[in-house]
Amino acid sequence: MNIWFDARFINPENPDGITNFSLGLIRELAKLVPVSALICSNRQQEMLPSAVQCLMVNDPTSPKELVLARSLRGRGISWLVSPMQTTSSIPRDFKLALSLHDMIYYRHRKPPAGFTWRVWVLWWLFHLTYFPQRLLLNRANLVLTVSETSKREIAKAKLTKRPIEVIGNASDLIPTKPTKSRHDSKYLIYMGSFIDYKNVEFLVRAMKTLPGHTLVLLSRISESNRKRLSELAERNSASVEFIDGVTPQEYAHWLGQAQALVSASKDEGFGIPVVEAMSQGLPVVLSDLEIFHEVARDAAFYFDSSNESNFKDHIVKLQDQATWNQQSSRAINQAMNYSWEASAKTLLAALDRLS
Repeated sequence: MNIWFDARFINPENPDGITNFSLGLIRELAKLVPVSALICSNRQQEMLPSAVQCLMVNDPTSPKELVLARSLRGRGISWLVSPMQTTSSIPRDFKLALSLHDMIYYRHRKPPAGFTWRVWVLWWLFHLTYFPQRLLLNRANLVLTVSETSKREIAKAKLTKRPIEVIGNASDLIPTKPTKSRHDSKYLIYMGSFIDYKNVEFLVRAMKTLPGHTLVLLSRISESNRKRLSELAERNSASVEFIDGVTPQEYAHWLGQAQALVSASKDEGFGIPVVEAMSQGLPVVLSDLEIFHEVARDAAFYFDSSNESNFKDHIVKLQDQATWNQQSSRAINQAMNYSWEASAKTLLAALDRLS
């Protein structure tokens, strides 16, 4: 098979979930079969394995996207795999795998930051109804998603008549067993955005029930969000530390210092930080969501994201050394279920089956 990957959604300046998904799959696919990639910047090529042949094309938000599929005809492409659902699809002489990671933006229609106003408007209109999504996905030969939870939601909404394959996310961190228990650590870490449904305000308020503990917010944060959360922490006498972004090395450091990774999210597409934390043997304390149960299973403690006392009780349980060690061991074991190598092999098998 001549497999091409649409790598134009890789964001070199601010790597996100789509970036990690793309890089992880391309890296492992290239170890199994020859892979070529569509790019729209030299920085994207620099992030790819040297064995991957790249073709410079238009930005995916350009009007030229409408004719991209036509321009790729005659290149002998067997499959074009896209980490998004908007890749040009007609007219084409190759098979196409499009991705819909989750249904979260149908429930929360605020677009991600960084879009131009024109793309912002189109994005918002796109998510008003299911019709545009159905139109795109039904032009594919295969639809990819990242979890069984999302697969069920896509099927329930009847978004596509095409086969749906689960290609799980994974961590780039090397699984590492802690050298000692951290049941007595006073750090709880959060990695993620500050969008409303992430419910970070709950975590800040809940810290008042855990005197002596500090909530460490690792992610980049806007001045407005920092001011808002700082004022909330002050009103609740809560200890909160703002790191405002970490390097991979700094992230690994915090994963090796904390008592637990926490999330009070009211909705979630997958939860890559959960897998990253588990891969380092760090217990996770999570809101009671279906997707979190799928990803973490018995490696997590689950709480009602409106009940601060319930959250506190689980943190207190982790102050027991035997309990912390048990959850740490479960975390390592559960994280072993997620790897880019396994995801690449699952994807390759699906492409081969439908060829």
